[in-house]
Amino acid sequence: MNTANLMVKGGVSQYGDGLSGLISGTKGFNFDHDRGNITIFGQYNTTQGIRQRDRDWSANPQLSNPVAGPGVTPVYGSSIPPAARVLDASGNLNLVSDQNGTTFHDFTKADRFNFGQYQYLTNQIQNSSLSGDAHYDVDRHLDVYANVRYSHRTSFMQMAASPVTGSIYPSTLPSSFVLPAGNPYNYWGEDVDLYKRMNDLGPRRENNATDTYTVIAGGKGELWYGWNYDASMTYGWNQTTDSYNNMGNYAHLEQELGVQQLDPSDPNSAVVYNPTVCTSQPGCVLQNPFQPYSAAAANYGKFTEHDHAYYQLRDFNLRLNNDKVAKLPYKNGGNLGLAFGMEHRSEQLSYSPDPLVASGQTTGNTSSYTGGGFNVNEVYGEAQLTLLHNAPLARDLTVDAQGRWSSYNTFGSTQNWKSSIVWAPTRDVRFRATLGTSYRQPNVYELYGGSSLGYAAAVDPCAQADSYGGLSPNVIANCMRQGVNPATFVDANSGQVPTISGGNAKLQPETGRTYTIGAVLTPRWVRGLSVSVDYWHYTLKNMISPLQTQYILDGCYTGANPGYCSDISARTNTGQLTTVTGLDQNLGGLKTSGIDFDLDYRLRLSPMDMLTLSNNFQQIVSYLQQNEPGGAWFNYAGRLFYQGGVGILDGGGIPRVTDYATATWQHGPFALTYMMHYTGGMVWNNGTQDLTAKTAGQWRTPGIFSHDLTLAYRLRNWNFEAGVNNILDKKPPFVFDSASNTNLAQYSTLVVGRYVFLQAGVDF
Repeated sequence: MNTANLMVKGGVSQYGDGLSGLISGTKGFNFDHDRGNITIFGQYNTTQGIRQRDRDWSANPQLSNPVAGPGVTPVYGSSIPPAARVLDASGNLNLVSDQNGTTFHDFTKADRFNFGQYQYLTNQIQNSSLSGDAHYDVDRHLDVYANVRYSHRTSFMQMAASPVTGSIYPSTLPSSFVLPAGNPYNYWGEDVDLYKRMNDLGPRRENNATDTYTVIAGGKGELWYGWNYDASMTYGWNQTTDSYNNMGNYAHLEQELGVQQLDPSDPNSAVVYNPTVCTSQPGCVLQNPFQPYSAAAANYGKFTEHDHAYYQLRDFNLRLNNDKVAKLPYKNGGNLGLAFGMEHRSEQLSYSPDPLVASGQTTGNTSSYTGGGFNVNEVYGEAQLTLLHNAPLARDLTVDAQGRWSSYNTFGSTQNWKSSIVWAPTRDVRFRATLGTSYRQPNVYELYGGSSLGYAAAVDPCAQADSYGGLSPNVIANCMRQGVNPATFVDANSGQVPTISGGNAKLQPETGRTYTIGAVLTPRWVRGLSVSVDYWHYTLKNMISPLQTQYILDGCYTGANPGYCSDISARTNTGQLTTVTGLDQNLGGLKTSGIDFDLDYRLRLSPMDMLTLSNNFQQIVSYLQQNEPGGAWFNYAGRLFYQGGVGILDGGGIPRVTDYATATWQHGPFALTYMMHYTGGMVWNNGTQDLTAKTAGQWRTPGIFSHDLTLAYRLRNWNFEAGVNNILDKKPPFVFDSASNTNLAQYSTLVVGRYVFLQAGVDF
């Protein structure tokens, strides 16, 4: 490459947000009579974040999904309001402050907090990268090459102010945000729990900065008699810094209420009022929680969190190959090709949370330092043998076999293999099939990634005990055993449950087996047409994934899986759930199969006109998942996990049908391209059972079409493009996720809405 290219692109949504811009450039330099080359590439792009309040369909998050009926309406917004909510252990109090410091009223739907007004649907992102590729042909035996890449990425996300209900396990601070009976602002003569959104601290703002370096260097060339080699070394380094502004310092907020634990080592310890726990601390201000916090009190009650993560990769690889080791000694016999290699790879990850987070003093999660890594030595080989070539009924008959032996310092050794066959009886049709095994060690992020706190869409089983059919008596009994009477229980967490997610050093590897069979049709009587169809089947054991919060809660309280009870922290003294732990774990297994259909067709309409059609159709035949070893199998085909991730889906769903179609008409220097994407409809599932019209107000998502259009024009060495994505401004379908009113993992491309862009590039 001895040329250059410069390209700029910009776009905006029809709502005037989602602004994006990109500029990139490439330049190549040949030297020493074209024996060597250096190519440099640089790019900068930026994308504006989209606020949740700027999309009508998401501006007010729905927190309940009741079956329609007289006087029955959904609930919107969080149950933790900025005006402090007051509850007591007996269930007699469910009050909200009038924010004047002295008067209160009963909590109603009108007091719920619309956190969607403060949050972003998409991140604000800036990304810059620079890379260089170089090689030099010393001779046919040695071509030295190198690649260096650097990228710097920053992102910004905003969330509503911190909700405060108590400490997060394993913190030893009070599990409830208690206002002691002796506090002068406690008007009830008994300890009460506060649920308060700390708007006085400001919205939580996350700033993420990530730097990544990758260096690859090696040499390749011919050895002898058709044997070639490629030896390389890769070194990668990644550093991530997260800063969270306006986070709540729970220890300081407790001090401002004069809270003293009688046993500081027990989060459920009794507490008393002692104003000196505040007055003895510089900057602490005793505060009435039922009126706006003073600037001094707000500053003392918040902090900026700084977390750091570091990742490192080292890889050494040696590959040998010869496509023509030998030729079969008969007519129409083909060649034997061999390839061998060996690799040593090591990966390390460390995560260092903010000291306040590590000590459990925040309103967010408690997290500790984690770190670790692994290394693996591997030897692999492949043999490809063409049994027949250009023979009757065998234009091509080729078999292939691959094997890999891996030795991990963490999980020992394993062997995996794959075999395939390709048979083309004529030039018009080709059949193919594969059979193989797989092995995946947990990556370092799954093993050693830090934990984080989120608010999952879920309902306390004690608040819906009568909805479990024949298992309801089990739920009621378990609730009563914990001091909660479902008949009188007031769920202050309605619609959302605090959930801790993250890595798990106890994970074991995944193992699997795959087979495929398919055919490709390229009929000579229809020039330009290619049609393929493939059936695939995949099984997996020890699948690595977190489970849904609702699935964990239901498994515990119904008695279906009592082992899940250990993932649920102790309730507060008013019976409220505190946290559920949903770390990555080894689930049971997965059995899934499907059909892929691809069509490509090029048709010359005239000397100036060409029509190109392509279509990719995917049909899920089955999707059976086992969420614990030896447990029940669930059919998730055609299901959407409206409450978040389950299994390998991480929050999306399994539509039975998806389709991608493209049509391009080219007329001289002009090209017009139409693209269509279809996602099939899905029934909502909570990991255990489907919702129905009898159990929920809304319970399924319809099939969704989206359409894009692009016009391109080439003028000598200039290229111009103009396009509209999501032409019809299709909105994401409603999904009851208790956060955004859709499923962002499944329908993220529709969040922006109609999007218009312009692009120009020049080669020189």
